[in-house]
Amino acid sequence: MTGALIIREIRRGLAGAAWLPVAFFLIVATIVPFAVGPDARLLARIGGGALWIAALTAALLPIERLVEPDRADGVLDQLALAGVSEEMVGAAKIIGHWLTFGPLLLLAAVPGSLLVGLDGAALERSFVALAIGTPALAALAVAVAALTTGLSRAGALAGLLLLPLAVPLLIFGAAASGEGGDAALKLEAAVALLAVAGAPFITGAAIRASRT
Repeated sequence: MTGALIIREIRRGLAGAAWLPVAFFLIVATIVPFAVGPDARLLARIGGGALWIAALTAALLPIERLVEPDRADGVLDQLALAGVSEEMVGAAKIIGHWLTFGPLLLLAAVPGSLLVGLDGAALERSFVALAIGTPALAALAVAVAALTTGLSRAGALAGLLLLPLAVPLLIFGAAASGEGGDAALKLEAAVALLAVAGAPFITGAAIRASRT
């Protein structure tokens, strides 16, 4: 059942504008050099943080379609009647959400890193940091989408909730992209593990609360 739910989420994500988060990611990476100027040292210093901001906004873009359509169509109620736990639904949505934007975003990180002036070593560090952190961004996005489902202007509210929750991940992820970022990478991995492990339970509780 979990596999079927994951495949459903992937198909729904790919049927929509799956390219939009990646396009937005590259647009942000393209704009940064124009905003800060042609100073290569400055670009290399802020490049990792710029990529993480782009990754956060890319994960945030499809947040309104992660949970609310299933709640409005009664899909969540049908799954509950079929004996599927809300936590399993949350885990499937997290995996499906990441698979629809995470691998493409990691591929886009290569030209994105070049656009913000990162060298080969910095590109490798940024790639590893994004590979660790993007599942946590997907988990936070699904959990926040579940918390705001059924509310008016849920998209704007979800953004306000997600940004502060993602701050530790962004801090450690950006620091891990720089030189000597091994300690920051371990802290990022710890934060990401906590987010991925806890998000299905938060999502499940929020789905149950939305029925009352």
